[in-house]
Amino acid sequence: MADERNFRSTYYEKVGCRGVEERKSLEILLKEKPLNLTKLTQFCIRFTVPKIHRTVLWNSLLGVTPVYDKSRDYVMEQRVAVYNDLLKALKTMRIVDENTPTSRVLYAMWLLEKRQLYLGRDITQDSHFCNITKVLLEIFDNDIETYWMAKSLYDYSEEVSLEMGKLSDLTYTMLEKEENGLYIHLKSCDMLTALPLSEWYRSFFAGVLSEPALIRIWDKICGGAIKIVVFVMIQILRILRRRVLRCVDQKSLFECIDSIKNEQETADMIVNGAIELWQQNKGHEYIPQSKVKSLS
Repeated sequence: MADERNFRSTYYEKVGCRGVEERKSLEILLKEKPLNLTKLTQFCIRFTVPKIHRTVLWNSLLGVTPVYDKSRDYVMEQRVAVYNDLLKALKTMRIVDENTPTSRVLYAMWLLEKRQLYLGRDITQDSHFCNITKVLLEIFDNDIETYWMAKSLYDYSEEVSLEMGKLSDLTYTMLEKEENGLYIHLKSCDMLTALPLSEWYRSFFAGVLSEPALIRIWDKICGGAIKIVVFVMIQILRILRRRVLRCVDQKSLFECIDSIKNEQETADMIVNGAIELWQQNKGHEYIPQSKVKSLS
């Protein structure tokens, strides 16, 4: 069976239909009743999610919609009601209005729901929740679904925060192994530990890489593979190797990395290499506790 599948995959690639078989497989999975989250997670881990199915798949994996189709209408009615109540409360308190950016509105709603919207709280401050939300708003049209997806992705961000010690150590170890010259240069210039890994990892590189490339990494994040952020960082430094070796201080290094924000081709190379390196190192084996709970 495996040989047959490999033959078909090779054939599809040769005739320019790469991913056709995977798309058909996903469509079959999405028709199962109830949805099998374990199989859907495995799909996200192994393949790029087709754009046409990304909304349904992410909503399912992030717990926005239930696996039982009979419950979906009711659950979404409740989510819409909560969303509208939070929005109405914020407008009544004059915290947001029609001119407030949507990402800030959703951030304020989240703060209110978490009981963290105290008097004088600045909703324009930088936050990982806002960074994540901005990307989601570029991908999806439904603000209500986006709000609930952002909440679930932020839970993964919290998992990253708890694992930052291990993720940082793994980053340094992998860099030393894969790009020893870069590792030595960054360390000798006191730039290695200055990398804002926590900021970048907790926002899953939102604002660092362009959205079209970033979305393929977030497919893996939705599957629970938060460790992939390490391999994205390694690949960023690897692709920018020549530029990084010319950097002698933190400012020049950050400017160098910031320069790729609008370089779509470079971002694509980074993501392709990161996914390949992650797969080679069996990066898909780690699943955060929040994902384990949602699948159980």
